[in-house]
Amino acid sequence: MSDLPSVSREVRLEAVPSGLPRPENLAVVEAPLPAPGPGEVVLRNRFFTVFASLRTLLGGGVEGAPFPPVRPGDALFGPAIGEVVTAPDSGELRVGDLVSHWWGWREYAVVRAADCSPLAGTLPDPVMHLSQGRTVYGALTRGARLRPEDTVFVSGGAGAVGSLAGPIARLLGAGRVIGSTGSPDKAKRMVAELGYDAVVVRGEGPLVGQLAAAAPDGIDVLFDNVGGEDLRAAVATARAGARFVLVGALSGQLAVDGTGATAPVELDSYQLILKQITMLGYSAGNDPDVQAEWIERFAGWARSGAIGFPYVRVDGIDEAPRALHELMIGRHLGTVVVAL
Repeated sequence: MSDLPSVSREVRLEAVPSGLPRPENLAVVEAPLPAPGPGEVVLRNRFFTVFASLRTLLGGGVEGAPFPPVRPGDALFGPAIGEVVTAPDSGELRVGDLVSHWWGWREYAVVRAADCSPLAGTLPDPVMHLSQGRTVYGALTRGARLRPEDTVFVSGGAGAVGSLAGPIARLLGAGRVIGSTGSPDKAKRMVAELGYDAVVVRGEGPLVGQLAAAAPDGIDVLFDNVGGEDLRAAVATARAGARFVLVGALSGQLAVDGTGATAPVELDSYQLILKQITMLGYSAGNDPDVQAEWIERFAGWARSGAIGFPYVRVDGIDEAPRALHELMIGRHLGTVVVAL
């Protein structure tokens, strides 16, 4: 205990953003590190992720969402990998163990041992445990029930979720995988690096026309991170019996003139009926059985070289506010990871 620092730096919300979060809306500050109580461990964070859903939390949150809003003065939080610094003698965790937990955006965290998931070395690199592949795998296998040779459209195919959705859909047997993005440069990388067959680009003409050209026979599955124009285009190009699984709402979360808390879209319900489209919202948090299956599949694919973990590394907690802004404006491909 004497080796523990008395303070830990953390990232706090200074003021609710007007528009997309900017670095000046956040501050890196020192905070007292509390002594651990019964059943608690002290963790030194090694990595944490920067993720788009923070826009919603910073903007006041959404009623019914699994995470509370972040108010001015609050520290941010999110997925992290930490090293155990102190642990109860009677517990299963030991000093030096690596665990995943939800108290990122700080150098040290005092966490209930029960809220930590030990990393058993199953994956080749500990940082891979920060991937959102569990959501992707569960949505495609449970939600969309992907079938061999399906044509799959992944909206938002370059982000933390989409950069894994395309490769995983292919590994699960999809016949053709199409993505969307707002960046022509990312579109090229998605084909070259992520294995997409084609990519449609928002802002380069009507999306429905681009998608119809990329999938002339229609789409069987929509893996939707975006909503908005992407979702409308998917309805227009869907084949009879298409299965849509909705996992994100980036059209609202990244809207410059919104709060990130709503993502309205107008759809032609006649098309939903006539094409017998099924539409399901999916959250891996409500599907606990998928985790063990996903890790086993991910480990096998990763060790064989069939899949990687696309991410951008940002070094140091001082760079985290900038990293969040860059994520919001679409600068990066893959997951954004802050290394401490």
